[in-house]
Amino acid sequence: MNLSRLRFAHLPTPIEELPNLSRALNGPRILVKRDDQTGLAFGGNKTRKLEFLAAEAREQGADLLISGGAMQSNHCRQTAAAAARFGFECKLVLTGVKPEKASANLLLDQLFGVEIITVEDRAFRDQVLQKTFDDAVTAGKKPYLVPYGGSSPTGALGYAFAMEELMKQLSGGGVDWIVFGTSSGGTHAGLVLGQRVFGYKGRVLGISIDEPEDHLKSHVSELASQASGKLGERIHFTRDDVLANDEYCQAGYGVFGEGEREAIRLFARHEGLLLDPVYTGRAAAGMIDLIRKGFFKKDETILFWHTGGQPALFADQYAQDVLR
Repeated sequence: MNLSRLRFAHLPTPIEELPNLSRALNGPRILVKRDDQTGLAFGGNKTRKLEFLAAEAREQGADLLISGGAMQSNHCRQTAAAAARFGFECKLVLTGVKPEKASANLLLDQLFGVEIITVEDRAFRDQVLQKTFDDAVTAGKKPYLVPYGGSSPTGALGYAFAMEELMKQLSGGGVDWIVFGTSSGGTHAGLVLGQRVFGYKGRVLGISIDEPEDHLKSHVSELASQASGKLGERIHFTRDDVLANDEYCQAGYGVFGEGEREAIRLFARHEGLLLDPVYTGRAAAGMIDLIRKGFFKKDETILFWHTGGQPALFADQYAQDVLR
């Protein structure tokens, strides 16, 4: 197996116990996998994916990384940092109204020296992203399109190997559930693939940030199947191989509600651990609600996979609301 990979993430990321949170919820044992500590520009889950994506871009002779996301995209922040580190130019297509004053992830994007193109209507984002790519080719550049969330078969490999890392840390067992936020599907697909390849016996549950469960089951199973071909013989994953819950995303992407607010406070005040308002806040809110409903058995162990994103706490749109 000859996979191109640039090893710059701080791995393995630690696993920590959250005993105070478990007591506060009168629930099962809770652990956290700290992928907010992967090291690249405040860390996050995209760093694992970018080890493979940036390597592929370099292998293809690219000199420009192009990607897109929301105005406060964690993925774009990490992509911008990877571009700076490995000598690529970078252009980001960001959805939303550009604020008069940059804060949080958007501030960091600018600090890394990227060119930012804004598109107010998300319906036109793909069109603008493609035009940005085509214009770069016309200008004589060699662009590499980093998919939304780094969620391609190549990017998903980051979380297939993250599962191998986890298995080594756990000596093969001890965790009944892995819970995390899922959206573009790359992290989810990688974990599903890693579960099969490296023999994890527990269950992998994605709490949807913005996508219907039906879409996630179809998309993640197909992405895991495609990624498996990069490791050897293709594995056919089906919708039944994917566990997803879309009960907590009805408010819409990036809409900050009481569930997210409570989850952030509980983690902060009981464990001194920071979540973000979009991804881990929503995923943790879902996990907390499922604990209260008795979905998880009292004698089970849950591992909450922290995918990072804390810089968004300092975005003007969230900074004050989190304490309201």
